[in-house]
Amino acid sequence: MLQALGLGPAEEAVYNALLPRPSASAQDLAQQAGLEQAETVRILRELAARGLVLVTSGTDREAAASVRRGSDGPAARYRLAPPSVALAPLLVEQRNALHRAETAVSVLTEQYRSIAAHPAGSVVEVVVGVEQVAHRFHQLQRGAQWELLTFLTGAPLAVPPTDTDASESDALDRGVDFRVVATKDHLDGHEAAQDIRAALVAGLELRLVETLPLKLVVADRERAMVPLDVADSGDEPSAVVVHRSGLLTALVHLFEQEWARARPLYNTPTEVRVRTEPEQRPTAGELEVLALLLAGVSDRRAASQLGVSIRTVERRTRRLMDLAKADSRLQLGWHAARAGWL
Repeated sequence: MLQALGLGPAEEAVYNALLPRPSASAQDLAQQAGLEQAETVRILRELAARGLVLVTSGTDREAAASVRRGSDGPAARYRLAPPSVALAPLLVEQRNALHRAETAVSVLTEQYRSIAAHPAGSVVEVVVGVEQVAHRFHQLQRGAQWELLTFLTGAPLAVPPTDTDASESDALDRGVDFRVVATKDHLDGHEAAQDIRAALVAGLELRLVETLPLKLVVADRERAMVPLDVADSGDEPSAVVVHRSGLLTALVHLFEQEWARARPLYNTPTEVRVRTEPEQRPTAGELEVLALLLAGVSDRRAASQLGVSIRTVERRTRRLMDLAKADSRLQLGWHAARAGWL
């Protein structure tokens, strides 16, 4: 946590070891932090120089001198300076550094665009190779401040699903508005369906369609990335990164069109607010089936995604219809919305 303020792992370990104690010796802190005593003394000396740690020994001032000499006198004890006072300058320093970095990125971006060999170079950037494509993909997702728009279709060519999941989780944790349109076959497989349900719980909005024309990720409507088709199996994966332009506007418009026609895949709540007896409420497994059916997923595909048999899906659907007193799946969907099942 304190590494974000410029402290190293060992410094943070010593700081945290001292945090719950009114005061402590270097020997006590070395044992708690798992460091050598000489290393602990050096760290305490640096923390004291930065105003994060105070040196005390009752009325004995020799302790402070021992720290300046790089040794630990027998009477030397240490306590933390108030974090609200001592850490505030570090926070301001990091904020200023981040602001300078943002300014530098803006300047470099403008310089890069201005020296492009072709006018289109400032609009479209071609990225070739697995590592380069994956790197630019993560840059887009991790650099998004408020919105991510994504098409998911087909098998991944350059970015492993585990890396994609990590980027999605990081964006959702930052509060980024994350909307995804995926083809129904993209959810095939129990593990993929589990990952999607976890993302829905975290705040992801997902809608399903039969087909999509391309893969796509758009960050903050400022830049987008579109993988290029691989002509031969031996070709390296490649993609184009599109910056603000009419082309980017067209890609955003395409996403909104697909989003409008797609069917939503709802998150299934852990508690169902229905005014019925407990035995007449849908179970979590039944709600998972309901969410997939409302998204237009077939019984067979739902069974594959949930890791159950098709008979189990049919049984759960039948019980849902009995609970809703519905004669058709259309009536079941209407009752589920009215009763707040989803």
